[in-house]
Amino acid sequence: MFKPLAIYIGMRYTRAKRRNHFISFISLISMLSIAVGVTAMITILSVMNGFEKELRLRMLGMSPHVFVMSIFDDTLSDWRLLTDQVKQHPEVTGVAPFIQGQAMITRNQNVYGTLLQGVIPELEPEVSVVQEKMLGGSLDELTSGSFNILIGEELQRSLNVQIGDQVTLVVPQASVTPVGLVPRMKRMTVRGVFRVGMHEFDSSLVLMHMDDAAKLLRLPEDTVQGLNIKIQDMFAAPQFASKLREALPAGYRAFDWSYRHSNFFKAIKMEKRVMFVILTLIIMVAAFNIVSTLVMLVTDKQADIAILRTLGATPSTVMMIFVVQGVIIGLLGTGLGVLGGVGLASNIETLVPAIEGLFNVKFLSSDVYYISDVPSDLRWADVYWIGINSLLISLVATLYPAFRASRTHPAEALRYE
Repeated sequence: MFKPLAIYIGMRYTRAKRRNHFISFISLISMLSIAVGVTAMITILSVMNGFEKELRLRMLGMSPHVFVMSIFDDTLSDWRLLTDQVKQHPEVTGVAPFIQGQAMITRNQNVYGTLLQGVIPELEPEVSVVQEKMLGGSLDELTSGSFNILIGEELQRSLNVQIGDQVTLVVPQASVTPVGLVPRMKRMTVRGVFRVGMHEFDSSLVLMHMDDAAKLLRLPEDTVQGLNIKIQDMFAAPQFASKLREALPAGYRAFDWSYRHSNFFKAIKMEKRVMFVILTLIIMVAAFNIVSTLVMLVTDKQADIAILRTLGATPSTVMMIFVVQGVIIGLLGTGLGVLGGVGLASNIETLVPAIEGLFNVKFLSSDVYYISDVPSDLRWADVYWIGINSLLISLVATLYPAFRASRTHPAEALRYE
C-alpha cells in the first residue's frame, strides 16, 4: 500500500494471473535468456583475460619489462656505469646486459634459424625465468670460453640432439680465407634444454655466455648491445620507460615490453572487443523477448489501462507501469546472470578438470597447446560493464511497448467490453 501506483501494478503484472500464464512464461524465458547471456559474457571474458594474463607472464618471463639501447650504434661500452644508474630507481628489481644476433644452427642435415643471445649467467635470473624452466642442465654451464649453449625444447626436438651433443652455429658474417669469403661457423656443445611454453622462445632461442657471443659476433671487448630491466609492476613499464628516458644520458633510449609485443596484445584486445559485441547479441535477443512480452501484455491489458485512465492515471503513469515490468525482468535476469557468471568464472579452473575426468576427455592437450589448462581472470570492471549494459538494453526494450500503452484511448479500449 505504500508503493507508488506504477511500481505496485507493474509488479502485479509480472506475476502470473489467470489469463496471462503464457505471457508470464515468455517473461520467464526473457529473464533466463538475459541470465544466460550475462553468465556467458562474464565467463568467456574471464577466460580470455586468463589466457591473456598467462601468455603475458610466459612471454615476459623471458622478455624484459624494459630494455635500454643506444640510438647511435648497436653497442654500449659504459654499460656497467649505466647499470648502476638504472638500479638507483626503487622500481627496478633486476638489470642484466645482453648481446643478440641472428644465426643458423645445424646438425647433420637439419638447419634452423635462431636468435642468438649472450647473457651473464650470474645476472640473467634477475630478469628472466629461464633457470626455473630448465628441463636439463643449468645456466652455470655457460662459462666464458667454453662455447656451451642452452636451447629450447622444440629446437632440441627438431635438431634431434641430446645434452652433450655438438651443433654448428653459422652467423651472417663472412671470414676471409684463401678460397674467398665464407660464413663464420663455430662448433657448440648443448649443455641444457629449457621449456618456457612459448613457441617463439622454445623453437628459436639459443643462450650462451656473453663473452662467447661477443667473440662470435666480433664485438669489442667488454661491450654489450643493451640492458634488460625488470621492475616490480610490469603494467607500469610504459610509465617507467618514459621516466627512464628523461633520466638517461643523451644517445640512449628505453623501450617497454608493450613496444616490442604491441601487435600481439593489440590483437588480443581486439578479439576481446569483438567477443564482447558478439555476446551482447545474446542479451539483445532476450531484449526482443521483453518487447514481445510487453506488447502482448499491453494488448491483453487494454481494458485495465482504459479503466486506470478514466480513474485519473496519466499517460506517464501508464507508461511507467510497463517500464517497471521490463526493468524487473532485466534486473532479475542480470542479477542471476552476474551470480552465475561470477561463480562459474571463479571456479572454472576446478570445474574443467572435473568435467575432463568425468568424461575422460582433454579439452586442451599439452601435445598441441602450450597452455593445457583453462585459466580464468575475473575482473570486476568487466562485471560492472556487462551488468550496466544488460540493464540498459532491458530498459530500452521497454520504451516502445510502454509508449504504446500510454497512447491507449479509454473509449476505444472499452467499446466492446
